[in-house]
Amino acid sequence: MLLTIDVGNTQTVLGLFEGDEVIEHWRINTDPRRTADEIAVVLQGLVQQSPLLADTDISGIALCSTVPSVLHEMREMCRRYYGDVPAVIVEPGVKTGVPVRMDNPKEVGADRIVNALAAVHTHGGPAIVVDFGTATTFDAVSAKGEYVGGAIAPGIETSIDALSTRGAQLYKIELVRPRNVIGKNTVEALQSGIIFGFAGQVDGVVERMSEELAGDPDEVTVIATGGLAPLVLEESRSIDVFEPWLTLIGLRLIYERNTV
Repeated sequence: MLLTIDVGNTQTVLGLFEGDEVIEHWRINTDPRRTADEIAVVLQGLVQQSPLLADTDISGIALCSTVPSVLHEMREMCRRYYGDVPAVIVEPGVKTGVPVRMDNPKEVGADRIVNALAAVHTHGGPAIVVDFGTATTFDAVSAKGEYVGGAIAPGIETSIDALSTRGAQLYKIELVRPRNVIGKNTVEALQSGIIFGFAGQVDGVVERMSEELAGDPDEVTVIATGGLAPLVLEESRSIDVFEPWLTLIGLRLIYERNTV
């Protein structure tokens, strides 16, 4: 089975593929202090505790990381504990099949290129990927499958943390849809501002980006991914598809491109 690992700034998502299907997945905190040995212990513990994975052998590993220190330890973990398993790390020199039309292609995070590849593979282009993570990123993919640019905004939890830190009478809240847009108390007011505010932000950016990306904005497929995406799916008018494993799918595709 293929193990895919997406290391984000806040959380790390792991998935096991059997063929082209994700049969098991986990989400853990990204800890820059965690060593290669600790990562191996966590990974092996997750695999061993899953009732779906009895006597399962990992036959390949594909990973990308936005955190350099974690990438170093992940690389060491692969070397020490899975030295006989083919491993593909998304970095310069790895074949992705995605032309990057940016002023400096090296500035683009590996996960955003991986998402672009998966978007074209699953839904074709032109497409916009909205990834709800530590930051909310918008990635534009042309009809030819080129990564042509994007936008970056503060993420949902990042915004909440900033509010609770800077506002003396504001505090962290449960992220659920409030009863009404007009909040009747502080909690509901915060929930409204976050949920409906981010939905409006997504719709506004997507609308403007679609106009630049395609002659007919209706031709653009908008794909949402990321752990916080479900919070705004029902409130956004522009999101067409929710694909929680988009990055993992892209990692699988890149693994296949570089090992066949």
